[in-house]
Amino acid sequence: TISTIKNIRNKCIENKISTIPTVNTLQSIYKLTKINSNMSQSNLLEKLKLRKLIKKLKSYRGRHTELISVYLPPKADMTKLINTLYDEQGTATNIKDKNTGKSVQTALERLIRTLKTINGTPKNGIAIFSGNVSDKDNIQDFQVFWIEPPEPVPLKLYRCEQKFITAPLEQMDANEASYGLIAIDKGEATVGILSGTSIKVIKNLHSNVPGKHKTGGQSAQRFERIREGAAIEFYKRVAAVVTQEFTFMKELKGILVGGPGTTKNNFVDGNYLNEELKSKILGVLNTTYTNSFGLKELVDKGSDILSDTEVMIEKKTIQKFLELLNKQPEIVVYGLDNIRMALEMEAIDTLIVVDSVITDEELDELSKKVEGTKVNFVLVSDKTPEGVQLKGLTGFGAILRYPIHT
Repeated sequence: TISTIKNIRNKCIENKISTIPTVNTLQSIYKLTKINSNMSQSNLLEKLKLRKLIKKLKSYRGRHTELISVYLPPKADMTKLINTLYDEQGTATNIKDKNTGKSVQTALERLIRTLKTINGTPKNGIAIFSGNVSDKDNIQDFQVFWIEPPEPVPLKLYRCEQKFITAPLEQMDANEASYGLIAIDKGEATVGILSGTSIKVIKNLHSNVPGKHKTGGQSAQRFERIREGAAIEFYKRVAAVVTQEFTFMKELKGILVGGPGTTKNNFVDGNYLNEELKSKILGVLNTTYTNSFGLKELVDKGSDILSDTEVMIEKKTIQKFLELLNKQPEIVVYGLDNIRMALEMEAIDTLIVVDSVITDEELDELSKKVEGTKVNFVLVSDKTPEGVQLKGLTGFGAILRYPIHT
């Protein structure tokens, strides 16, 4: 509220803090923080639901071209789509293989029936899938899956294939802030990407730079020129990979460069990267390794720089939970049953769940229970050491507002 914000400002004046924020500044920060907090929790839940649906859809294979995928963009006419699907039902009678024809007709019938229960085209459009997903011969299991994606559906599509078409949904899942990672010394370089909580190695390169001990018969100056020339060629090779991978990456928020010694500085300070990429370098850090482990080390060393990224938020949240579990076990609980009990008692401050262990039904259940409450719901992956630790403790943990008996 405005009164609270004014009180904060007055406290600054009373304590003789030299830089006094204005009421408008404090109000803007408060609004931004509140909006970002609400949006981030909502986005995390939507992202997890999207990922789980993609994973489920990709696990199915039809015996023939009998799995149906439909995408409808925002504001598109749902009635026209349903009429088109009725036409496709009629066309399916012409399919030579009678079993495939019947499967397509049944899948279309289930799909149309589901669309009729949806009240108009959702705000972001709809992606809907229908077909026989049974993995056993002579057993039918027709199911329909649909979602209003977190981003607008980019195209109108009807496709009948041996697999569900998930590429448009996968592209939405990939649209998250990413950071470029370069770990380099004169012998090796590894280029990767931090996206969400996942570190992906793009390329590992080895140089032809000779060791510091020259072979017999070479002068020191000539040997040093050979080493320097080989180093320059290596830097150019690394820069070519970085330029190719990072230049057109819209989600790239910054780049971290690391490695032992001065090689990383020589690479950054030289004319190897273009100015656009150089402007995105957030830090040049000392790391011991330059392989895939070096990328993980680079992310850890850059924790202050990346403090607001998903991976760091996850790490800090789980680290706090584990520390309290060790020092103040009375104000943490783990295990789904204990979580449910603590939610009923309104005792949870922060709820932490590993995304790979929670089912769709459990996600819906917990989402409904925390909706409208002050519970901070944090979804984490098992791709970090901290996530693996929590997964070993059932994958469900919570930091409490006060001790309870479970």
